[in-house]
Formats: sequence, C-alpha cells, structure tokens
Amino acid sequence: MPQDMSFGAIFETVVTAVDPDLPALIHGDTRRSWAEVARRTESLAAAMLAGGAVAGDRCALLMRNGPAYGEGLIACLRARLVHVNVNYRYTGEELWYILDNSDAAVCLYDAEFEPLIDSIRSRLPTKIWVQVGGDTPDWAQDFETLAEAGHRLPPQDHQHDDMLFIYTGGTTGLPKGVMWDQSALWALMNAGTAATPPQDLAEHAANVKAGVGRQKTLVLPPLMHGTGLIIALATLCRGGTVVTLHGHNFDPADAVTTCQREGCDYAVIVGDAFARPILKALDAGVGAIATLGVMISSGTMWSPEVKAGLLRHAPGMMIVDSLGSSEGLGLGAAAQTKDNAGAPTKFMADGNTLIIGDDMKPVPAGTMGRIARGGLIPRGYWKDPVKTAATFPEIDGKRYSIPGDFAIIEEDGSFTLLGRGSQCINTGGEKVFPEEVEETLKTHPAIDDALVFGLPDEKWGQAVTAVVEAHVPVDAEELRAHVRQHLAGYKTPKTVLVVAKVPRAPNGKADYAAAKAMVTG
Repeated sequence: MPQDMSFGAIFETVVTAVDPDLPALIHGDTRRSWAEVARRTESLAAAMLAGGAVAGDRCALLMRNGPAYGEGLIACLRARLVHVNVNYRYTGEELWYILDNSDAAVCLYDAEFEPLIDSIRSRLPTKIWVQVGGDTPDWAQDFETLAEAGHRLPPQDHQHDDMLFIYTGGTTGLPKGVMWDQSALWALMNAGTAATPPQDLAEHAANVKAGVGRQKTLVLPPLMHGTGLIIALATLCRGGTVVTLHGHNFDPADAVTTCQREGCDYAVIVGDAFARPILKALDAGVGAIATLGVMISSGTMWSPEVKAGLLRHAPGMMIVDSLGSSEGLGLGAAAQTKDNAGAPTKFMADGNTLIIGDDMKPVPAGTMGRIARGGLIPRGYWKDPVKTAATFPEIDGKRYSIPGDFAIIEEDGSFTLLGRGSQCINTGGEKVFPEEVEETLKTHPAIDDALVFGLPDEKWGQAVTAVVEAHVPVDAEELRAHVRQHLAGYKTPKTVLVVAKVPRAPNGKADYAAAKAMVTG
C-alpha cells in the first residue's frame, strides 16, 4: 500500500479535482457543495493558523453530527492540525481531561456546549475557541464568520506521518488518544475496496475526476466516534457525499426516508442498536433502502436474523461486518448477501491478523485466543507509554495491536468473535462472553435488545445477569429457558430484568455501568 499521502494533501487534491457542483455534505435541509466546502474549509484552516495554531497542534471537535463537523475536520487536516474527537456526552471534568490531555490548541464546539466550555476554559492550554451557532461569547470566534471570511491558506508541507487522534474511552479508565499516522489510515481505507489503490496524488486526482469509489454515504452513528468518523473521512477523501440526520437522537424513520430521498448507496451503522429499529421501520412501510449497495457495521455484534430482514428490503445489498477498533482497523470482515442471509457470522482476515494465546503464539484450530493485528497499526497511545507497551507489543520482531477481543480460529482460517475480554464473566471458574449470551437472548421473538454482565456472587464469584428490552410482555423464566436451549447451562443468566429501554451510547455501544445500576439500584 502507498504510504506517502496524508489526508491534508489528499483534500488539497480533492477540492481541485472534484466536480464543484456535487454535494459534499447533506444534513436535513442544509446542503454544501464541494465548491462551498473547498472555499469555507480553506478560510477556516487559514484562520486557525493565523490565530496562533501551528502544524502538529491538536484541534478538538466537540460537535454533534452536521456540516460543521465535516468542514471542521477537513479544515483541521488542510491546516496540518491533529484531529481530536470529543464525546459530546462528557461532563465538565471529563471534558476538561480530554482537552487538557490532548493539549488542544484549537477547539471547535457547538453553541449548546458553551456554558460547559466556559466553566473549564481557564484551566486549559487552548488558544483558539470557535463556536458553531448561537451568540458567540467575547472569548470565542464565530465559525460561520471565519468560514465566510475568504482567508487564503498558504501552501502547507503535508507529510505522510502527520497524525490523526482517535480518543477511545474503552471499557476501563480514562479516555486514551490513539495516535494514527494519516498515511496508514488511508492505506487501510483503500485495502477495503475492490479498486486498485492510487499510487500517488496525481493518480488520486484522476480517480476523483472520474468518480472512482465515489459514494453517497448515510452516516448514522456520531461522527465523534471512530466508526462514523472513519467512514465519513473515507467518503470525503474520494470526493463523495456524507449524509447525516438532523435530529439529536437516532430516528429510524428519518434514516430510511432520508436514504430513499437522497438515493444513498452506502450506509454505516453500529450493530443491532441501529439495525433493528431500521428493520421495524421498513417492515412498517416507512421509506426504503433499495438504493443501498452496502451497509457496514463495526463496533458490536449484529444478529443474523436482523441482517436477513434487511436483505429482504434490499436484495441487491451487501451487508458487511467490519471487525476493528480505534487501536486496530481491519482485524477481520464478514460479508453477507441474500444468498447467504441468516448464516452465522464468520470473520475472514488477511495475513496480518493472528489469534494468539497467553504465550503470544498463534493458537491451533478450535482454540480460543486474543486477536492480534499487525501491519499498519497506530503508533500507540498519546502520553501513555505503559498502556502503549501493553496494547502494542512486539511478537517475533513485529509490532501488533491487541485491543482485547477474543475469538476461536477455525481450520479454514476464519474465526468466530467471542467478545471483549474486559467484559468477560467468570462464573464458577467458567468464562462467559456477554456478547454470546446477548445474541442468544435477541433470537427470542419478544426481545429487541439485551445486555449481559457479571455481578458479584458469593457462590459463583460472578453471576451472569441480563437486562433486556422487549416489545411484548415476556416472562424472565421463559427467557432463561430460551438461553438454556441454545447454550451451556452456566451461561444462562441467573437474573433477567425486563426494561423499557436497554442503555446504550449514541453510537450504539453498550452502557454496561447503567445496565448494572438498573439491577443493583
């Protein structure tokens, strides 16, 4: 894979090569053409540099989905600043930590977060505050004013090892900034396509002009999380269009009607938390997804019966499970079409993915181990050499990323994902992976969603416990019996609590702490 291109250099190429009248960003009634995005992001980038930011400084984006996120991201990269994603659900001290830890010189934020920013800004190193919307305070600058000011960006010395940060909260501890070289991310993005990747910027410009790889992508998860960010970035780097929903909360009816109205050909979700409501909306006759050629999910398990249901509505679509994390992209992939709809998910990997045991050696077929990814991986965690050494060890002279996912390797080289080891339940000396039990619970016709976790237990050490969301009344014992029919007895939840809504973050990932609190009070 070519590794001599940064996203900054790519966008300088895209804005001159793409048809300027094509849409780059669509958000409800707001539409930004590539001509507008080219002009506005140049002005924003120049303004940030004129305000005192220098190449390599971190630029934090505290924004919900919308055109400003896309424009802020492109401007940041054109100015050679390091993108830092910020979770908009963070409280004051959590927000202070990530801005302080990243040494953010610039922060672009939505107006709704102004009181929160104002309460912590005196303790931060940030030089430039840029507010999107609302009445801009005297200590910040207005995003729209900067975007329309017409500032010219001097040529930048873009380098292949310019960085991009993806902060991940993980399952324990404080958020960690994963340091990616932009050229590595770009090469991985191209590895997942059928087309031959461009060897240089001139070839990429030709591809953009010809529309090679151009997509109209419906991005449903938050752009501030890795899944949405990476897919949106890949789309924009090819001169495509990123479509986002207008509301603050995921609306499946809006998702399918937007997909139909805009003729989206690509969509990204995060597992059942998005897929099940979309399927319900489609079954109810709301909108259509027939234009989709690909629907991709990353970050969590996705039930086979839901995939099969979606494929009934879009028989020409390919469904892709992409296994990855902020610490490692391309761990494995599984694709399904109408011809194998409902089949169990088996991931296939290239030669850079291993399943290793505690001795850091590949395990034999039929054996459980941890997934290790070599090849193009991050530099490590920002300001955390201890955790970097633990997650990115050297095996036989080659660096690997070991995010913590467990899997069982098969004879044909495919593997079955078990789940994240940090959530593994130890009950009576037996290991139970919550995802396996969750997926089994969701095969019951009454259940829409489920979270499974361990709670302290005198007899068993940990007791398998479930919180489930049902659309019709269902008895807890019936659900336990359902699990027992499909899995070993020790994996059956000792307690099942039926709730109105299973707690999940906006990106669809499980909120196990909130689920535990529902049971323990």
